Amino acid sequence: MNSQFKKGIIEMCVLDLVSKRDLYGFAVIDRLSGEIDVNENTIYPILRRLTEQGYFTTYTRPTNVGAPRKYYAITESGKRRLQEFQSEWRRFLEGVFHILEDQNHDKE
Repeated sequence: MNSQFKKGIIEMCVLDLVSKRDLYGFAVIDRLSGEIDVNENTIYPILRRLTEQGYFTTYTRPTNVGAPRKYYAITESGKRRLQEFQSEWRRFLEGVFHILEDQNHDKE
């Protein structure tokens, strides 16, 4: 799979996860890596970029062990971007499925 295409999909997934509840970086990685092949070298740059673009805000919360955790919270702008991503993704998938269905139909 093209790496740029994959990064775009992962970005949408990160936005979606954080839209459901505030998360710290490792929690995002842990959740995504259970479903798709990702690691911290992919996720942390996405978290930074989404924060720089104003889609997330951050805050720290102390932990029982170690340094405080940096949490990501989605902004209104991030919610709008997620809706755009989801609409684009649905249109893309519908087009792909339409093409695949037409190809299967043509073989009959």
